[in-house]
Amino acid sequence: MECKLQVWKLAHQLTLDVYEVSKNFPSSEKFGLTNQVRRSSSSVPTNIIEGQGRQYKKEFIQFLYIAKGSLEEANYQLFLAKDLEYISNEQYIKLFDLCTRIKMMLYKLISSLK
Repeated sequence: MECKLQVWKLAHQLTLDVYEVSKNFPSSEKFGLTNQVRRSSSSVPTNIIEGQGRQYKKEFIQFLYIAKGSLEEANYQLFLAKDLEYISNEQYIKLFDLCTRIKMMLYKLISSLK
């Protein structure tokens, strides 16, 4: 399954990257931050693709807003992981930049649908 939207592709890549870096989180975080950051990051492409499959444009926009909220949540959790020294500053910057690109694309997509 693959969506043709570029924003979905980047969101999917973010999820893959988050899963990769969170493999190195302490085992004590398995049901904490590891689970949270994985769920919030995977919620972004999930909501994009679910919204695209909806019948009405208004529903699609609502799912894009949900994706944006999940993106902000993941972004904070990555910031926390950096401050807890679970990921390096370089890893965080790479992921932060990807989050920023996705956020801008979501804004543009929402604006174009309104």
